[in-house]
Amino acid sequence: MHKLFRRAAVILLAAAMAVGAGLYALNRSLPDTFYVEPGQPLSIASMPWLTEKTGSAREVAAGNMGEDSSANRTLALFDLIPVKTVRTVQAQRREVTVCGTPFGIKMFSNGALVVAFSDLYTGLGSENPAKEAGLRLGDLIVSAGGRTVRNNDELSAAITEAAGQPMEIVYIRDGVRQQCVLTPVTDQSGVYKAGVWVRDSSAGIGTLTFADTGHGTFAGLGHAISDTDTGTSISLLSGEIVPVSITGYVKGTAGSPGELRGKFSGETVLGTVLSNGETGVYGVLGTNLEGTRYPVANIQEVTVGEAQILTTISGGQARLYDVRIERVNLNAGDPNRNMLIRVTDPELLAATGGIVQGMSGSPILQNGMLVGAVTHVLINDPSRGYGIFAQTMLSAADSCGAAQSSTN
Repeated sequence: MHKLFRRAAVILLAAAMAVGAGLYALNRSLPDTFYVEPGQPLSIASMPWLTEKTGSAREVAAGNMGEDSSANRTLALFDLIPVKTVRTVQAQRREVTVCGTPFGIKMFSNGALVVAFSDLYTGLGSENPAKEAGLRLGDLIVSAGGRTVRNNDELSAAITEAAGQPMEIVYIRDGVRQQCVLTPVTDQSGVYKAGVWVRDSSAGIGTLTFADTGHGTFAGLGHAISDTDTGTSISLLSGEIVPVSITGYVKGTAGSPGELRGKFSGETVLGTVLSNGETGVYGVLGTNLEGTRYPVANIQEVTVGEAQILTTISGGQARLYDVRIERVNLNAGDPNRNMLIRVTDPELLAATGGIVQGMSGSPILQNGMLVGAVTHVLINDPSRGYGIFAQTMLSAADSCGAAQSSTN
């Protein structure tokens, strides 16, 4: 009998621990704040069994920046078992002009990005002052010899001016400002050099996600523009977006991502890039952009199920293609991976194999709303990829516009 009780106790303890672990994991998967329309209860489309506990709403404060009010609400399993108390902010739903059209991005970095090293042959043999100073690939040089460095020419001028004397180099590595001492040497032609190749600009194509004409801003890509050689995000000094015409594509296969190919068309500048951030490229419009108005979904309204992406694989005209949202992660550590999507459209699969490079930023539409944008393709399965929430990109665009207004 005692053995039976002990077994039952162990089973009950294991079950309680499993339930506790499940509730803890569910709690961690939920963000701390949700946005809802005025008077709208909080419900999560991807978790229909998780609802706002009856009578749990407690007003806490008036909102800022046009937000009506906020409240604390408790989410519970089947209105019974509390899981997490979250803050809900009431805000009017926004509409934006959804684009899905290709655009060219021209960017100039705020410094000289180290992309390669080249040994120099001197009277002492093979030397590399940059390596010896401790510089690495991906370092962004912002000062040399006490002079500000914004581009390649300014770095070259500082090296020449040092004339072989030790010079202080200030650089940024992984977001941290650091410094080292570099001593240039002369090559076989007698020119002072540091043994480093740097880059101060970048250009490429992507997809415009939306234009917020009411605020004069745009958003695209859904992820930062990175240097092709180092993978380092480009620190922005200035940039602009221009029209692009898609001339073709390379079909993606397992292990080999495809790509859209295009050419910059005309001299028209569509807008000015103000931010190359983790969640996309943002800026202010220089002209009106064509597209269709859609309301922006709050993150809790995105759910597993059928959807469409709006993208361009030929010319400059965007088209809708069928996809399925297979997973929704409301609180992903990486905001570029809030959704896992699969292309189901036979025409797009036959043409490109699914998602290819250049489609980043393609709007994702579900239930008549803009829910997100394509960000990445799965290398081993080009029919699948990740997406970012549209609400995340809209918030970033708002911050970008607000920052621009404060400087004017």
